[in-house]
Amino acid sequence: MKAFSYLDVPAEPVEGTPGVRIRWAIGQNVGAPNYVSRIIEIDPGRSTEYHTHTWEHEVVVLEGKGTVRHASGSVSIEPGSCVYVEPGEEHQFLNAGEAMLRFVCVIPYPPKA
Repeated sequence: MKAFSYLDVPAEPVEGTPGVRIRWAIGQNVGAPNYVSRIIEIDPGRSTEYHTHTWEHEVVVLEGKGTVRHASGSVSIEPGSCVYVEPGEEHQFLNAGEAMLRFVCVIPYPPKA
């Protein structure tokens, strides 16, 4: 077993997406074989790209207020909100508040090319 604070894992900038950072909290760093738990941090007024993947996302909001945009519209999120993004579903997380939007995002290891 390994126990530590996610704050001990460096926050890395997401290339081409200013104001968005990712902490690879649980994954290869602890030898996890199947899933990656990431902490995503989005500054006020910033967002992830509108994008899609072949794998699912399982999200739990820790702090801040935001919006998740998808093909059918958008949904407001706040601490305690859970979001399931289906494989292939277009999505974007936007910080709609005045403080950082921070959430846990669990994904399976992406398929190797």
